[in-house]
Amino acid sequence: MTNDPIRRSQELMRAELPKKFYAEATIAAEDGGFAVKLDGRPVKTPSRKPLILPTAAAAEHVRAEWQAQEKVIDPAKMPMTRLANTIIDGVAVNANAVFEEIVSYAGNDMLFYRAESPEELVARQAERWGAVLDWMAEEYGARFVLVEGVMFAEQPAESLEAFRRELEHHRAPFELGALHVMTTLTGSALVTLALARGRLTLDEAWALGNLEEDWTIELWGHDEEAARRRAKRFEDMKAAHDLFVALG
Repeated sequence: MTNDPIRRSQELMRAELPKKFYAEATIAAEDGGFAVKLDGRPVKTPSRKPLILPTAAAAEHVRAEWQAQEKVIDPAKMPMTRLANTIIDGVAVNANAVFEEIVSYAGNDMLFYRAESPEELVARQAERWGAVLDWMAEEYGARFVLVEGVMFAEQPAESLEAFRRELEHHRAPFELGALHVMTTLTGSALVTLALARGRLTLDEAWALGNLEEDWTIELWGHDEEAARRRAKRFEDMKAAHDLFVALG
């Protein structure tokens, strides 16, 4: 038995993972959606609700995660399943609050707040973030106020209403939940909308959300721990994007 408390804790965490008890994960049409099943038995969310997704494509993503488990079931390796659970147990019963939180992001979006210096970063923000704002103006007539620094700026009510109208197309819990995750991970509801509309690719949206971090890395170099955390965030971002696409 080890005397190292950190190692002992890690061993206990691994020991707590449930053993894989099934041979095959499948999907089946059920209750207007597609249920994930393990050897024919339905999977339940943490709140004991059936794990049912709106489309076969979405359910297939979750099924594949369950099938990929080996000796134990490790939720850390199942981002799509975690997201589906969160949506079923949380978003579905708090849809209005989730909707309004995304709208709040749009009212205080990362894209509005620009660096005062250095010149190269200012130019990069103007070019790359500006392209999304130009698209919002051209596509929806939504124009926003830009500021230097972090001082809050009130945005035009008509522009926020234009964003709200577009978000109304995604009131369904699974779409809303996926958009919420992408918004929080990028820090931008506008980048997320551009991604949802196919104006940006996943990699482009991720780069815009991490523009300032990438700038810092270029200046000061790479930090391994920060890189690991970022990789985990991207895993969740990709799961949310893949789910959103699969709902279409």
